[in-house]
Amino acid sequence: MKLIVGIGGMTNGGKTTLADGLHRSLPNCCVIHQDDFFKPQDQIAVGEDGFKQWDVPESLDMEAMLSTVQAWLSNPQKFARAHGVNVQPGAPDTHVLLLEGFLLYSYKPLVDLYSRRYFLTVPYEECKWRRSTRTYTVPDPPGLFDGHVWPMYQKYKREMEANGVDVVYLDGTKPREELLREVLEDIQNSLRCAAL
Repeated sequence: MKLIVGIGGMTNGGKTTLADGLHRSLPNCCVIHQDDFFKPQDQIAVGEDGFKQWDVPESLDMEAMLSTVQAWLSNPQKFARAHGVNVQPGAPDTHVLLLEGFLLYSYKPLVDLYSRRYFLTVPYEECKWRRSTRTYTVPDPPGLFDGHVWPMYQKYKREMEANGVDVVYLDGTKPREELLREVLEDIQNSLRCAAL
């Protein structure tokens, strides 16, 4: 059995923390981080707002991400070994792929592959504060959050909802252990139901 789980949502909403916790908790589990598919900086357009457009689907090589997911689908054991994941002997023949990223639900070919879709949200002020405490390879220029990051998050969330993408909303302000427990239980229930 194969299960593909999307962990999407806003920047600094807790996606990577949740994905890492699930990865440690689930047998035969691999993770793909959308951030690994950013195009090179010189290929990122500058928008009318004057900012590099990092928070739009065009900043990501989604075809490469889809190819990576398809490689997992074709042979999860081989994919796991190639990515340093030990397939647990004696574990059920169940394989879980976690996709983690801020624009997971904006690319239709991927949207159709998810078995479960989660979407982390945090209030504006909390998100802005969390973003300000992070150090990025390419530092945020002044005004980026209000002028680009937050408006793009709102735009793509609205599009996701308008397109009818079925997600489970998660409160990213909850303690991380509570979020992990909630999602882990949901995934385990999905696995049990699929095995029946």
